[in-house]
Amino acid sequence: MVGILILTHAPLAQAFIIAASHVFRYVPEQLEAIDVAADQSPTEIQNLVRKALIRLDDGSGVLVITDVIGGTPSNCTLPSCLDRNTQVIAGISLPMLLRALTYRKDTLEVVTEMALAGGQGGAVKLDIKVRGLAYK
Repeated sequence: MVGILILTHAPLAQAFIIAASHVFRYVPEQLEAIDVAADQSPTEIQNLVRKALIRLDDGSGVLVITDVIGGTPSNCTLPSCLDRNTQVIAGISLPMLLRALTYRKDTLEVVTEMALAGGQGGAVKLDIKVRGLAYK
C-alpha cells in the first residue's frame, strides 16, 4: 500500500489527518504528518522526512503532499525524496487527501494522479441559489 506523508506549516498536517479520520471513521494506516514550526531548521526537517519515508514505504512508494510550493516544508522535502520511490504534490486539500487515501492500494503513479484529480475537482464554485432562494 502506498504510504502518505503530509508535510505542512504547523498545525495543518495533523489537522488533515484528523479530518480524514473523521470522514473515514478510523485513522488510516501508513499515513503520517509533519507539522513544520517556524523556527525549525531545514536539516531537522529533512531528517524527520527521511525517517518518515523509511517508516511509510512498504515497497509501494510514498506520496508526499505539502501545502505551498516554494515554502519550507516543500523545499525541505525534495532533497529527501531524490533517492526514494516517491512522488511529491504541493497544494494539499481535503479532497486531494481523501482521493489519495481511497486509491492507495494502486500504484504510486495512479495514487498521485487520483490525488491531483481530487484536488482539481474539489475546488468548485458553488451556486448559492438553492430551489429559487438566494442566500445573503
